[in-house]
Amino acid sequence: MRRLRFALPKYRAQRQIVIQKLLEKLLILKGRTIALLGVAFKPNTDDLRDAPSLQITERLLQMGARVKIYDPVAMPTCHAQNPGLKIQHCESARGAVTGAHAAVLVTEWDEFRRLDLCQVAGLLYDPETARAAGLDYSGIGARSLRARSQLLSSAVGR
Repeated sequence: MRRLRFALPKYRAQRQIVIQKLLEKLLILKGRTIALLGVAFKPNTDDLRDAPSLQITERLLQMGARVKIYDPVAMPTCHAQNPGLKIQHCESARGAVTGAHAAVLVTEWDEFRRLDLCQVAGLLYDPETARAAGLDYSGIGARSLRARSQLLSSAVGR
């Protein structure tokens, strides 16, 4: 149980980091369209309990952004549990990303791993593939920490 107590603040902080990263890249969020890929709190479920997507969505809406969402399974649950949420429910990841100023991968569904980053330029999944496709990738979590560690190691000649 101790592990969970320490993990929860980290996960809550990551939700704010998403907003900070978007602000760094877009400068303002008012009037911008943000696509959220994945609504459920984890892949292969429609469970929205403590789902990061909902807190991120609420904050984006407070800041004046337009939000488009897509999840392979949880769309009906999201709509049923949040009928007043002023978001656009999309039928595909491509539909969510089309016309968006930024895309945020919230839930790591296998479907998102199979998307062609060159065709869906707003989807940032794998840092190397995204960069190779000419995209500006900003990661949050383990991948970005590993990348920073590798960058620091090469910078100091280790």
